[in-house]
Amino acid sequence: MPFTFLVKIGVAIALVTAFDWMFPGGPAGSVTGLFAGLWLIGLVAARTDVRRDRRAWIAMAAAMLFLLSLVDDPGALGWTLFWCALSLAALMPRTIGFDDAWHWAARLGLHAASSGVQPLADLRQSLRRTGGERRGVRATLAILALPLLGGGLFLALFAAANPVIAHALAAVHVPSPWQIVTWIAVGFGLWPSLRPHPAVLCIAGRLPDPEPVLPGTSLPSVLIALAIFNALFAVQNLIDIAVLWGGGPLPAGLTQAEYVHRGAYPLIVTALLAGVVALAMLRPGSASERHPWARRMVLLWVAQNMILVASSVWRTIDYIEASMLTGWRIAALAWMALIALGLATIGWRILKGRSATWLVNRNAAAALVVLTPCAFLDLGAVAAAWNVRHQAPADIDLCYLSQVGDGALLPLIELERRPMDPTTRDRVRHVRGRIIDDLAGRQADWTGWTPRGARRLAQARTQIGARPAGAGLLPKDSRRDCDGRIIDLSAPPRP
Repeated sequence: MPFTFLVKIGVAIALVTAFDWMFPGGPAGSVTGLFAGLWLIGLVAARTDVRRDRRAWIAMAAAMLFLLSLVDDPGALGWTLFWCALSLAALMPRTIGFDDAWHWAARLGLHAASSGVQPLADLRQSLRRTGGERRGVRATLAILALPLLGGGLFLALFAAANPVIAHALAAVHVPSPWQIVTWIAVGFGLWPSLRPHPAVLCIAGRLPDPEPVLPGTSLPSVLIALAIFNALFAVQNLIDIAVLWGGGPLPAGLTQAEYVHRGAYPLIVTALLAGVVALAMLRPGSASERHPWARRMVLLWVAQNMILVASSVWRTIDYIEASMLTGWRIAALAWMALIALGLATIGWRILKGRSATWLVNRNAAAALVVLTPCAFLDLGAVAAAWNVRHQAPADIDLCYLSQVGDGALLPLIELERRPMDPTTRDRVRHVRGRIIDDLAGRQADWTGWTPRGARRLAQARTQIGARPAGAGLLPKDSRRDCDGRIIDLSAPPRP
């Protein structure tokens, strides 16, 4: 068995052991970032080709950037971006160059899927090497059966006859089945970065360019379809302009809020689908790509789709002002901006004859520029601060602020200082007290401690003091709802 393979096995075992020690109750706290750092160090230690590849070092520098977000306050987005950067570093030495984001997205997807295949394939190969060319897994197990079963039987008999051996065995910690499953899952997730599967690069390299195709279409059908699509989109856009921007009348029974909320997300899906269809209609080498009127109508359709995205943004902002801002709505606005940029690059590609690789790479770079700050920002905290500053205390959704968690702690303290009725103040104090108690409990445990949580807790205690005013006592037979509202359990349920 090669020495490098043994080194990779040792690194994998060390990382699994570190995971078991650092996350006794599951991944949480800044130790998530520390484990990510150990994984990055393990990759460098186990892979000579990674150490010698300059492109891999660039990817590892990006991984270290996202590692900082995991140390400060771990989140799913930060971990995903870190994994992508680390996987790029693991795969870079085995590729000639960076072709385009489309093929690299395929490589990363196949690389993630290989975590369930590569460890088993390497285990089978190592067993064959250890047991000889003609021996497989069954032969190896047959060889180990007698020593393991016989040794276990004699050890059990000695434990029954010798109290010292029995006491020593009783002190041995036997891992639970769930712990063993966790070790295997973590090992399977780590192993492909140490030994990437060859098929990952082979399959991804054979994928065609990302040129969408509409089978069975001809130039007349494309021209007729574009005329119909432009007419339909013009009707939709004119109605939106009249209602949203001009304050036009609505049908009886339909409110402005219902009109705004109903179309925000379906229109975005429509614009996204239309962008793909537009690319397929003007696929390079097709008859429509060379036809001047087809190009003009596609450009007009792309422009109408950008108006559609603008309407979706307008609808979302109106709905936020009518109800509240949430982290998901901030993400939706960012997504709408990316779609608008994608439509603009589609129009530029049509005008300048750019390739599909150019289009994919530009949009992937734009997505990375948007997602990187989001990995460091707490969008829930941003939304909570906006709601507190722009809404009346009685109108704020305290249930949502409670779901945000410690990101809503400082906005709640700011809210508590504003004038409000005693009932609302009691509810705010209850939600604030529950969040600060939960944050203090997590910060007291080293596995849940984060620098961001420590900063928030210190700021909160500075602002409200060591003994802040709490919510009132609960009456008998009652409980608090998520928004601090008192619910009488003795009252009969409403029909």
